[in-house]
Amino acid sequence: MENQDPARRLFLIRALTGVSSAWLALKMPAIVAAQEHAHHAADATGPTKLDFFSPEQAVEIEAVAAQIIPTDDTPGAREARVIYFIDRALKTFDKDKQSQYVKGLKDLDAACRKMFASTPRFSALTSDQQIKLLKKIEKTEFFSLVRTHTVMGFLADPSYGGNFDQIGWKAIGFNDQFNFKPPFGFYDRDFKEAQ
Repeated sequence: MENQDPARRLFLIRALTGVSSAWLALKMPAIVAAQEHAHHAADATGPTKLDFFSPEQAVEIEAVAAQIIPTDDTPGAREARVIYFIDRALKTFDKDKQSQYVKGLKDLDAACRKMFASTPRFSALTSDQQIKLLKKIEKTEFFSLVRTHTVMGFLADPSYGGNFDQIGWKAIGFNDQFNFKPPFGFYDRDFKEAQ
């Protein structure tokens, strides 16, 4: 973990601070259900059935997510399989965001054709071309929503899915020990009792 890019870790930590705790408390049961669905989808041995996205749409969203949290010296959104989390989110706790994705994908296709006429699909662009296009739309609600869902899926509890093989947790240095274990050594209380 020492050689990990601190800017990437800082980005992920700061991205989480923008999520309202009240929103999370309200939607937590549905988020857990989405994580559970993603877990089963990621563990499936055959082709995974998507609930909201068509296979073509899923490829495009996964390409966007892969630029938000790219694969470099550590795995990114694609390896964490966030597409399954996003797909389920749009059928459960963020059902009201479906139209934003539908419109956003149409706008993404239109922007791709306008900027790169010879390559009609975002996923077929080179990485540099994808980044150039995403910079043009980074202030849109669609991009903000995909970014939020990508970060959520990347850092979801891996026992429910969306954070395959604890990829997200490893990226931020999170230790998955949920039970507190006191550190080795003496405590003040122990020291005072021994006197």
